[in-house]
Amino acid sequence: MSRFQFVADHAGAFGVKRLCRVLSVSRSGFYRWRAAAPVRAARAAADAELAGRIRKIHAEFDGTYGSPRSTAELRQGGARVNHKRVERVMRDQGIVGLHLRKKVRTTVPQPAAQKVPDLLKRDFTATEPNRRYVGDITYLPLAEDRFLYLATVIDLHSRRLAGWSIAEHMRTELVTDALRAAAATRGGTLTGAIFHSDHGAQYTSAEFATVCRQLGVRQSMGAVGTSADNAAAEAFNATLKRETLQGARCWPSVRAARLAVFSWITRYNTRRRHSTLGYLSPIDYEQQPDKVLAAA
Repeated sequence: MSRFQFVADHAGAFGVKRLCRVLSVSRSGFYRWRAAAPVRAARAAADAELAGRIRKIHAEFDGTYGSPRSTAELRQGGARVNHKRVERVMRDQGIVGLHLRKKVRTTVPQPAAQKVPDLLKRDFTATEPNRRYVGDITYLPLAEDRFLYLATVIDLHSRRLAGWSIAEHMRTELVTDALRAAAATRGGTLTGAIFHSDHGAQYTSAEFATVCRQLGVRQSMGAVGTSADNAAAEAFNATLKRETLQGARCWPSVRAARLAVFSWITRYNTRRRHSTLGYLSPIDYEQQPDKVLAAA
């Protein structure tokens, strides 16, 4: 409780002058504080209304949004709100987004059957859609120490997950299916596009190289055993598992894992706001007028 509030609560019994003297506060300051009471009440009511809207967004996105994405979602809904105010209200109300946990390395690198150059050099950007992709395989933990495996193909221009495949195995068809899915998303062809990966055995196989040639894709690989050379793909995997598992050790079943991942991927591409895209979703970013033709 503030000293001014104490004066206001006890002024009837002891008088403002005496209380201000005892508490070492100025009477003029107290009267200014009291005169501003309606403004404070209005601000508190507005903050409470904003907190309600933030909680709704927080629940809609499974508790994953922090203040930047919550601010973008509010602005999209027509609210004129400062990100600092959103951050303050979330802090005051105990509304917290998910935070990244320490990454666990799962990929076992293999030497390539043929020398594949690094065409990205850790530059995970692209000036147009359908020009540069990254991909990886990640484990999806299930109960009883079982796993599903997810292969991804991510467009570096929009961060869109253009192709993906889930299976209970890690055979090469897992990654070829993901690459073919990306081609289908892009109208059946990836001609001239770069696909960058690590040195996992699936990506260094002759079978994968053949599919890349069929689709017109140029392969690219970073250094053996260097996760930073495929950081964009690994960051995507970390975000997916963080926001779907939300601290749980595993999914209870194959069906539960598939449903959770499918739902998250759909939302990621169509609604989840990406900080590097000006807080647009990947598909919204691609549908800007200057991107549509290039993405077709």
